[in-house]
Amino acid sequence: MNTNKHSELANHAWSVADLLRGDYKQSDYGKVILPFTVLRRLECVLEPTREKVYAKAQQLGGGDVDVDPFLKRESGTAFYNATDLSLKKVLGDPNHVAKNLLTYIGGFSPNAAEVLEKYEFAQQVRKLDSADLLYKVIGKFADLDLRPEVVSNHNMGYIFEELIRRFSEQSNETAGEHFTPREVIELMVNLLIAPDAELIKMPGVTRRVLDPACGTGGMLSSAEEHIAKLNPQARVEVYGQELNPESWAICRSDLMIKGQKPDNIAFGNSFSDDGHQHLKAHYLLANPPFGVEWKKVKEAVEWEHKSLGDAGRFGAGLPRINDGSLLFLQHMLSKMNPAASGGSRVAIVFNGSPLFTGAAESGESNIRRWIIENDWLEAVVALPDQLFYNTGISTYFWILTNRKAPANQGKVVLLDAREYWEKMRKSLGDKRKRLSDAQIEDITVLYRDAIDAAADPEHPQHGKVKVFDNSDFGYRRITVERPLALRFELTEEALDKLEDSGPIGKLYSDTAVFRKLLQPLVGTEWKTKTEAINTLKDAVVGAGEPWPSGAPFAKVLRDAVGIRDVHGEVQYIKGDPEPDPELRDYENVPLKEDIEEYFVREVLPHVPHAWIDHGKTKVGYEIPFTRHFYAYAPPRPLTEIDAELQTLEREIQELLGEVTK
Repeated sequence: MNTNKHSELANHAWSVADLLRGDYKQSDYGKVILPFTVLRRLECVLEPTREKVYAKAQQLGGGDVDVDPFLKRESGTAFYNATDLSLKKVLGDPNHVAKNLLTYIGGFSPNAAEVLEKYEFAQQVRKLDSADLLYKVIGKFADLDLRPEVVSNHNMGYIFEELIRRFSEQSNETAGEHFTPREVIELMVNLLIAPDAELIKMPGVTRRVLDPACGTGGMLSSAEEHIAKLNPQARVEVYGQELNPESWAICRSDLMIKGQKPDNIAFGNSFSDDGHQHLKAHYLLANPPFGVEWKKVKEAVEWEHKSLGDAGRFGAGLPRINDGSLLFLQHMLSKMNPAASGGSRVAIVFNGSPLFTGAAESGESNIRRWIIENDWLEAVVALPDQLFYNTGISTYFWILTNRKAPANQGKVVLLDAREYWEKMRKSLGDKRKRLSDAQIEDITVLYRDAIDAAADPEHPQHGKVKVFDNSDFGYRRITVERPLALRFELTEEALDKLEDSGPIGKLYSDTAVFRKLLQPLVGTEWKTKTEAINTLKDAVVGAGEPWPSGAPFAKVLRDAVGIRDVHGEVQYIKGDPEPDPELRDYENVPLKEDIEEYFVREVLPHVPHAWIDHGKTKVGYEIPFTRHFYAYAPPRPLTEIDAELQTLEREIQELLGEVTK
């Protein structure tokens, strides 16, 4: 089916919005249109065996027999409807439309009924009936031709996604939480599965595929189709989990129609309610929502992190609360087959944040360290911007595996595919660019040949690929200290601090007495702390008044009269220079470089009295993708810019002249 055809069918379904306008808010159109589209699709799939199933249901009667396996066998699918009704038959009795439609819905097998329940379909039927719209809406869908021979499952996915995108635009929701452009999925599946082509072609092969944020199931469908092309006899089991009820219902119905197990699509939050707790999959792929907080599942996630540690999913670390992307990745990695059992491959879509967010030993950095030091990160692929429906930002594929090819072991490939795109004739939301089939093939081939392309300066795509050792992404964050240097001066502000301090308040019932004794010394400066203390103390004690003793007052006094001065007296603690927190600095030293050599070369020439506080050194990991592919572009010559400005000035003068005529 071409794009025009599935758009035509989506338009047909969407036209129901004209009927709903006024009685429904725009944001609620989907509550009617999506379940009716699902219902019509189920009906078209069951049409060839409808009479046989009804006859068998009548034969079995209402006894204690479990009719489910018998009716499934008659329908030839994983679901059925035990009534003799259809949408057209419901329309044939205009006086009992709502009653008959609810009877029809109630006749579906439990797995299909559960899908429609997620839409609260019975409630919508009653609302439409009370608004005198039910008959008209059913009439719109009764003629919609969604037979499998006319609309494949793949293209049915396009129709659902087109409808969801429109609903999301109408209600200002985030379309990206629901689905991913199909050409992006195709490239992702290529990079995920293509390296295993020979393995998949083996007789009797079985492959389990999991998407923990599966939306309408587009990624699962594409992965299944890709494997089937490589080996039509391969057994593919797909699993998913989805939080959005409408998307979950569409994905589940898709599996029912294909004859797969709809129970493989779990409903709920993958973090707090893992629907595939014990599953190990061969391929895992996902496009989790970008920058979505995980506050709602904070308690469950933190409990697992603290209580289970490495035995749980989140032992490596927890990212900041406003972005759960790296939680998804940890969740997926926990589902990998052990390397000894054949291992797994993982692909996930991220924005740029997971590459570098978080300082050394933060949650994000520790997660990156865990992944890279386990040698699981195979590649990061940069994609063009404006590729997704709900955002124009740049995105990246992360490809991971626990069974790297020998040439890739200990290495990470960075592939720059940002220039592989073509402009769309018509924008869809924020999506203004797409990947052509030829570009998908070019990127796939370049990914396959990445190691060779990076090593060969003569390769035509050499500049698009770089290969690094795992340790190239690690660094030590060292703390550079400089000594606290002070000169000393008694000022009115210093007197205020001393008079208001706790030690003086305890020693003097009238603190003004203490202030009066020191007042004549205001404006006096001393080069050393000892000189300052002795002079001030002599003034107080010489007048017969007590001088506070102890460390608390010594600190108050120094803080009051001490003034930072690079040429002042260096302060010491137990014989060692005291660090000045205001001069504290940090340096990131690559893991491959000796810290002391780096310090001598990069720091001491500029601050000769500095030292490293080794007790504060931290290890961090980041992937500065953009920095590695940065190409310096020199500014244009000033003469060229000046000439352009003069030309613009002349054009403006000409336009102004025409206006004033």
